[in-house]
Amino acid sequence: MKIVLIGAGNVATCLGLALQKCGHTLCQVVSKTSASARELAGKLGCSSAVFSEKIEADAELYIVAVVDDALEDVTRAVSSSNPNALFVHTSGSVSIDVWRGKAMRFGVFYPMQTFTKSRPVDFSEVSFFVEANREQDVVLLKTLAGQLGSKAYEITSAQRRILHIAAVFACNFTNHMYAVAARLMEKHDLPFESLLPLIDETARKVHHLAPVDAQTGPARRNDEKILAAHRAMLADEPALAGLYELISKDIQDYEQNHK
Repeated sequence: MKIVLIGAGNVATCLGLALQKCGHTLCQVVSKTSASARELAGKLGCSSAVFSEKIEADAELYIVAVVDDALEDVTRAVSSSNPNALFVHTSGSVSIDVWRGKAMRFGVFYPMQTFTKSRPVDFSEVSFFVEANREQDVVLLKTLAGQLGSKAYEITSAQRRILHIAAVFACNFTNHMYAVAARLMEKHDLPFESLLPLIDETARKVHHLAPVDAQTGPARRNDEKILAAHRAMLADEPALAGLYELISKDIQDYEQNHK
């Protein structure tokens, strides 16, 4: 297919390169700034534009990969580009309804993964969650995901919002815990890399165990002596001590309910 990418950030970059690799033609990158559009267009060997300029009118698929707050305005701006094309966004939390009244064919093509421009992504390890207002376009989006080597699931916008919250806990909050750990290690002249085997094994375990069964640590053991010692060590950082207390209590509640 001929595809126009709306956006030039992490998702647009990784997805655009992958789509090109599996044989699709990326014919234009449109972004808020000319610099970001040119940067990604240079990697894809296609033209670039900003939103105020002319958007290619002969593409078959327009993929909008921009921040959620911009979706309402961006979908309105691009949906008149080609009345016969399919328009999709890649957001995990915005409803398909953002397209209603703007395009005849529309949907969602949400890749649930953490993306960074500088890191290649193995799309065989990415799940796509798709939705469209026409059944034949659901099939098209599932086929597109399959060409990338990915699994595809059809879900509703309401289900996708729950999925996105779960992903925030599993990915974004987890990564923030890494950042907290890294700061503590640096503060006391300890190497963060020494935690990597622990981090990797923790992730591997939930491939084989339910997360509640994989839980370890002083909160799981109800080791009040260690918990009190940790809280004392964090006395000079009350916000972090509060976070430690809150999460420890939640682990204990989960354990009790699981029993």
